[in-house]
Amino acid sequence: MNTEAQETQQEESSRGRQKTREGRVVSAKMDKTAVVEITTQKKHKQYKKYVKRTQKYYAHDETNQCQEGDFIRIVETRPMSKQKRWRVQEVITKAL
Repeated sequence: MNTEAQETQQEESSRGRQKTREGRVVSAKMDKTAVVEITTQKKHKQYKKYVKRTQKYYAHDETNQCQEGDFIRIVETRPMSKQKRWRVQEVITKAL
């Protein structure tokens, strides 16, 4: 087993299961904070059509590595401010 897998296993066991989400960075203007937009599709109960739902999350970005347009993975963490309850785990794809 590689070291990265061991680290994530240790994190899970000490903190429990953390929620993860993937989304696009909408704004990175604040210091150490990225606004991440996550879009999901949900089927409407009555009309049986798919409806797009968009939600924004404030994520802690310690190194200010995120830029607008990046596709990132965020993970749930302790409250860091009034609105920040997520942190950036990794940048999946960089913006062009």
